[in-house]
Amino acid sequence: MTTGESGSVVRAAGERPARRRVLPVAPRASRSNALHPGAWWIWALGLGTAASRTTNPLLLGLLVGVAGYVVAARRTEAPWARSYGAFVKLALAVLGIRLAFAVFLGSPIPGTHVLLTLPEVPLPHWAQGIRIGGRVTAEGLVFALYDGLKLAALLICVGAANALANPARLLKSLPGALYEAGVAVVVAMTFAPNLIADVQRMRAARRLRGRPDKGLRGLVHVGLPVLEGALERSVALAAAMDARGYGRTAEVPAAVRRTTTVLTLGGLLGVCAGTYGLLTAEGGSYGLPVLLAGLTAALGGLWLGGRRSLRTRYRPDAWGTRAWLVAGSGVAVAALLIASAAYDPAALTPGVVPLTAPRLPLWPAASILLGLLPAFVAPAPPIPEEPS
Repeated sequence: MTTGESGSVVRAAGERPARRRVLPVAPRASRSNALHPGAWWIWALGLGTAASRTTNPLLLGLLVGVAGYVVAARRTEAPWARSYGAFVKLALAVLGIRLAFAVFLGSPIPGTHVLLTLPEVPLPHWAQGIRIGGRVTAEGLVFALYDGLKLAALLICVGAANALANPARLLKSLPGALYEAGVAVVVAMTFAPNLIADVQRMRAARRLRGRPDKGLRGLVHVGLPVLEGALERSVALAAAMDARGYGRTAEVPAAVRRTTTVLTLGGLLGVCAGTYGLLTAEGGSYGLPVLLAGLTAALGGLWLGGRRSLRTRYRPDAWGTRAWLVAGSGVAVAALLIASAAYDPAALTPGVVPLTAPRLPLWPAASILLGLLPAFVAPAPPIPEEPS
């Protein structure tokens, strides 16, 4: 290899060009390598569990940022993938309502920094403990802000799962015993995104025709076609479900049915009791064993209940290495935040009396950043085709 007069590199005859090292990137999503929808839900529920263990606004904001980045990097153009914005707006509305309640109905947190005093409405004696108006303190308002941010972060995590997981493919992965309930949940999950898409399409069509799309008149002219379309989709869905034999079950022995009922109900009660034990300080010794026993019994009941289902699965989704990485990242975030809450609870639940600025703990923040792993290992969404 030599250098020419102009500074360009000239290779000798027969010399192979040097290979460039290319960093491994996730492939484009296709039907063969699409991520299992259950992995997205486990990841999102892990982030939601982590959000439920803290009221630190910096950590909650980091959780919301992680969820939003993964959605922006791996969301497709499907109609159900557009529901994330609706969940964000719902979270902001919940936060605003929580702050409004703290202002007009008061807060149980005592405070000394009075921001303003509203006229207080006198209430009868049977409404003791409830007030309307009165003093609004900074401590009570900050406490309401922390509490509302936790609920808003939970809603955004659920919205991320709705935007990333294909509900139809998730239904295919459910156990046979949960198929009927899963159909109802999937229909409910897909109704809101389709409704939002129909409203946007109708409003755009009315704007193109120069007709109003806002106000009461626009609502009436947009709402009726949207409801008509929803009714037509419901009738078509019912006909398709009937043609595919929805609701037909196989005959199983009575002993198997009774065993299934006992295992399922007993397992669910065990899960509730174990979860309660983990959330309370008194039940730390029995919470985990009861939870594991309940999960085992419930899974056994679901396996036996699946014998009533006559349906088969066509090309079931495979749970591959990328699904393990995505689900494991969410579980890791939840486990590390739970451990951090037990090790240093003051960092995850900053106090408001006295009123102090929250600090960003290093290790919990680094644990939350593990939730960014799906943005790099999950298959990238396919590139939309340009109209010819």
